Amino acid sequence: MELEDLIRQDAILPQLKASSKKQVLQELAQKAAELTALDEREIFDTVMERERLGSTGVGNGIAIPHGKLAALDKITGVFGRLARPVGFDALDDEPVDLVFLLIAPAGSGADHLKALSKIARLLRNPEMVASLRASQDAAEIYSLIKSPPPAPA
Repeated sequence: MELEDLIRQDAILPQLKASSKKQVLQELAQKAAELTALDEREIFDTVMERERLGSTGVGNGIAIPHGKLAALDKITGVFGRLARPVGFDALDDEPVDLVFLLIAPAGSGADHLKALSKIARLLRNPEMVASLRASQDAAEIYSLIKSPPPAPA
């Protein structure tokens, strides 16, 4: 499973203007609904339910909200870069400006975990994170996701 299998260029929101965690998740759920033809509210509720278990803000300005939906047929990602960071109850208490939403079919088990791991690994690379923050548009972000800079040794 490659990153470009998880996200399409039209699933990238390079200038999210949300001002709260809830708004961020609503915007990403709306985009995920467009891409999957699933109900936006169902996606949002699923992701919020997961957030209630513990924040998906992993630190360094990054969050990876996720959830599983029975009606979904394949793992789908949506990436948002916020115009201004928002509080996300992250592990390091820092606001978040890079958010990668991942939704998966209810029975995806190991594939869902592999996809989360792949995204987390990508976003642990400081050069990648800096490039995502500096990129100009969705095409540039997609290009980075397809061909990420090598992780430092």
